[in-house]
Amino acid sequence: MNSTRPELRRQLQARRAALSPGERLAAADAVARHVCAQPDLREPGYVAGYWAVGGEVPLHAVQLRLAPDQVWCLPVLQENGQLRFAPWRAGDPLVNNRFGIPEPELEPASTLAPEAMSLVLLPLVGFDRAGNRLGMGGGYYDRSFAFRRTAAAPPRLVGVAYACQEVPELAAQDWDVPLDAVATELDWLAFGR
Repeated sequence: MNSTRPELRRQLQARRAALSPGERLAAADAVARHVCAQPDLREPGYVAGYWAVGGEVPLHAVQLRLAPDQVWCLPVLQENGQLRFAPWRAGDPLVNNRFGIPEPELEPASTLAPEAMSLVLLPLVGFDRAGNRLGMGGGYYDRSFAFRRTAAAPPRLVGVAYACQEVPELAAQDWDVPLDAVATELDWLAFGR
C-alpha cells in the first residue's frame, strides 16, 4: 500500500464511521451468525470479546449466542501494556480505563491470562485476505498474544471488522500476531493456521 499505517488507519476509521447505526447493528448480527456457525468455536471455555468503541462492530449478538459452557470475557488493560481478561455479564460493574473504554471492575489478581482464553474476538481497523491485520497501533493484542507467533496453541484469534475495512494488502510487521480467521458481515475468512 502507498499509505503509511497511520494514514491508512485514518482512512479505514473514516469508512467505519460513515456506516449508519442500522448498518452496524445488521453487521453485528451477521458477524454473530458467522462466528456461531463454526462448530470448533462452540467448545466450552472463556471467550474474549471487546467493548465496541469508535464505530467498531458491536459484539452483543455474539455474547447472546454463546454456547452454554462458554463464558464471555472483556479485556482489562494492564500497566505493562498487556491485556488480561475478566468474565463479564450485563449489569456487572464497569470502569473506564485510561482510554475511556469500559472494562470490568476487578482486582488484577481476579483476571485471567491470555492463555486461559479459548477464543478471542479482536477489533480490527483493517485486514487483508492473507490474514494480516491493522489495529489501533497500541500493540496490546500483539504483546498479549505474542506466544501465538511460535505456537499454534489456543486461543483461536478471530478478527472482527466491517467488509469496508478490507484492503488489498497489508505488510505484516515482525511483532504482528497472525489471525486464524476474520468475520465480517459478508464473509468468514479462515486462514488455516
